[in-house]
Amino acid sequence: MIIGLIILLAYLLGSIPSGLIIGKSFFGIDIREHGSGNLGATNSFRTLGVKAGLVVTLADILKGTIATLLPIWLGADFHPLLAGTIAVIGHMFPVFAGFRGGKAVATSGGVLLAFEPLLFLLLVVTFFVSLYFSKYVSLSSIIVAITAWTYSILFGEMPLIIVVSVLAFFVIYRHRANMGRIKDQTEPKITWM
Repeated sequence: MIIGLIILLAYLLGSIPSGLIIGKSFFGIDIREHGSGNLGATNSFRTLGVKAGLVVTLADILKGTIATLLPIWLGADFHPLLAGTIAVIGHMFPVFAGFRGGKAVATSGGVLLAFEPLLFLLLVVTFFVSLYFSKYVSLSSIIVAITAWTYSILFGEMPLIIVVSVLAFFVIYRHRANMGRIKDQTEPKITWM
């Protein structure tokens, strides 16, 4: 019973469309109709501005963090990383937004923040260093996914290796169109750094 509740809560947490809520509530904008059409943080930054983008990013991170901590808070015999992964699936396929969600980067980060904070900090630094030099959010996200996977292989136990492998796959797979645009040199670069 408690495991079913955790699965449901984790998915519903992940399904909260932060970008859509912030866009509609404060700007009267459905971000799915602007920019990339994605509900994630990057499109929120581009469509709504830096302050709103930061709020969406933090909200998306917190979804993963809270979901990962649910089994601990509820004293359930359910691996926290599984609960976090379910939240990431909810973020990518949110019931509250027609199953069209984000690309899994921030919410995956939130999972790692709860379970492996040192790795989370390493990934934040890696993301911003890569972003500074490349100016591509998508490329930086892919580099972070590869870094997380490498870290898990070198330093993690099997549950972390498995879950990080799945999360890295999600991130890379959901950025496949971006990789094509980078190759064609049509992917937008950031201008605010």
